[in-house]
Amino acid sequence: MARTGQENPRFIRALGLFSATAVNMSQMVGIGPFITIPLILSAMGGPQAILGWIVGALLAMADGLVWSELGAAMPGTGGSYVYLREAYQYYSGKLIPFLFVWSTLLATPLIMSTGMIGMANYLGYFWHGMTPLDTKLVAAGITIITVALLYRRIDSIARITQVLWGGMILTVLIVIVAAATHFHPRLAFSYPPGAFALTPKFFAGLGAGLLIAIYDYLGYYTTAYLGDEVKNPGKVIPGSILLAILAVAVIDLSMNIGIIGVVPWQEAAKSTTIGTLFMEKAWGPTGATILALLILWTAFASVYTGLLGGSRLPYNAARDKLFFKSFGILHPRLKFPYISLLVMGGFTAIFSFFSLSAIINALMAISIVVQFIGQVIALTLLRIKQPELHRPFRQWLYHVFRTLWYVVWAFFLFPFRRVGGLRIHGLG
Repeated sequence: MARTGQENPRFIRALGLFSATAVNMSQMVGIGPFITIPLILSAMGGPQAILGWIVGALLAMADGLVWSELGAAMPGTGGSYVYLREAYQYYSGKLIPFLFVWSTLLATPLIMSTGMIGMANYLGYFWHGMTPLDTKLVAAGITIITVALLYRRIDSIARITQVLWGGMILTVLIVIVAAATHFHPRLAFSYPPGAFALTPKFFAGLGAGLLIAIYDYLGYYTTAYLGDEVKNPGKVIPGSILLAILAVAVIDLSMNIGIIGVVPWQEAAKSTTIGTLFMEKAWGPTGATILALLILWTAFASVYTGLLGGSRLPYNAARDKLFFKSFGILHPRLKFPYISLLVMGGFTAIFSFFSLSAIINALMAISIVVQFIGQVIALTLLRIKQPELHRPFRQWLYHVFRTLWYVVWAFFLFPFRRVGGLRIHGLG
């Protein structure tokens, strides 16, 4: 029988549906769209990049349903570790969860470091003449500040997260309003000749674009990592995941279409700070300055919630004696796994010295192989081996979404994940 977070009463259950959805959305939006719009335009060669966002949203929903069923049934701290431990115990013992928890020490800091680097690049809008070394040092410094602000009780963090979420919503609303009031359809839909011709080049571009889009959607599962700190997890975890995916899909699609309706896609594809370039064209330098500050706010919200969730991942592994014992110790007063937070913060600072393109490629390779594929298989194994497991939420259209999931990963991500379009202009 699966072990759940109910066996560990020491955590504080403080995250309701609103706070949990805010955690997921803040992690999902972050700096992502403001550094990857040029990347996906370059990969797909035009406004047809919208296909990458649409297919990416469908794949995120398919995977989010997997997380929802597993998270509702086994709401333990550490999320995927708990699910993989319960599913693979019948076949490989502790090998798969052991591999996962080690990969987590890389995957979580990798994705966090992209946010730190993105913030450092947008700070360059104010700090003219910032050198590449300056950028990396600033990214490491932001990591230290983030860890310091996370060193507190979860109920306090829940309130901070809601404030950060509010700033994120304000940011995207400003972008969407500015785009709507300066939108030019001829720019947004200026497809190059043969844009939708089903050629090998098209599918290669779509594969690369989908990989970038999935990177942008990452984070919809953050509350599953916090299962012991969520109120009524059987309902709140699935609700927060699905609401976050739907909301962010609308936000990302609106922002992407809107921005290339103001900035010609050929120019946008070469930008390193697309947000400020867009706002300068729409509302001038003052608007660009305001948006740059809000982008920094939004990016910080993402890394803050990301490190919050990621720092909980090794906790159960340490308690199962599959990881260093110190990772399973809660702070005596603040009641959170503080060793894990400090270690992951340290790795994030180190990874901030690598290029964005290298980080994204490494991140997606680790996440796809160890976590995403392993977890979809885990859902199937658990349905077979533990049919009596209480499931407050069951994946909708189980066979349809599972098939979609395998097809998309197999035919789009693996063959094309190293397409040259993944290079980020000026950031590598």
